Amino acid sequence: MSIKTQAKAQRDALQQGIYCVINPFVRLLIRMGVTPNMVTTIGLLGNIAAACLLVYAGYTGSPYDMNYGLVTWAGAIIILFSLFDMLDGQVARLGNMASTFGAMYDSVLDRYCELFTLGGISYYLIQTGYVGGALITFIALIGSIMVSYVRARAEGLGIECKVGFMQRPERVVVTSLGALATGITGQCVSPDRFDATVILIVCMAVIAIFANITAFARVNHVRRALK
Repeated sequence: MSIKTQAKAQRDALQQGIYCVINPFVRLLIRMGVTPNMVTTIGLLGNIAAACLLVYAGYTGSPYDMNYGLVTWAGAIIILFSLFDMLDGQVARLGNMASTFGAMYDSVLDRYCELFTLGGISYYLIQTGYVGGALITFIALIGSIMVSYVRARAEGLGIECKVGFMQRPERVVVTSLGALATGITGQCVSPDRFDATVILIVCMAVIAIFANITAFARVNHVRRALK
């Protein structure tokens, strides 16, 4: 079994394990009359709330007061409401409510979520004096959007294109855990001993590098498929 096949099998097994945990809640939502598009919209609103916290943290913060408590809350909110990205698909499948428009709506709002959260991080870093970190976050945002765009263009040509490591679930995990780790570390460790914001910048650098690599890997995948 190749490394790629093993990774896919592990990811599928993890996904199925998560579904076993959330399915009782999904069935409850279905009985309450909640639709997949409603779940998707709630996820977007939660991510907007996290972005607003990051913007407020940057607006009221400074290099001497980084508002790490707000950053911690933003990371926790991103994790919580990104779970709705899995819930909407399960609500659609278990509730027999899948639709072409729903799939498109989900994809569009996923992009909005990333634009808001990474935009909020970029603003926070600019306002607190980390202009280089903000630029790295901007490059991460470019890579995130291009990963999805290349896949959409490929599927428009009739080519399945899911190759690459840094897909949306990985980006969400890195972003949310980065914000959480930054906020918690910043509150627990003196700035004189360690600059906790470095954690967030490193996480953004990971996304910036691997998301853009994934985008170009997908372009190459399409090039080979069209030969």
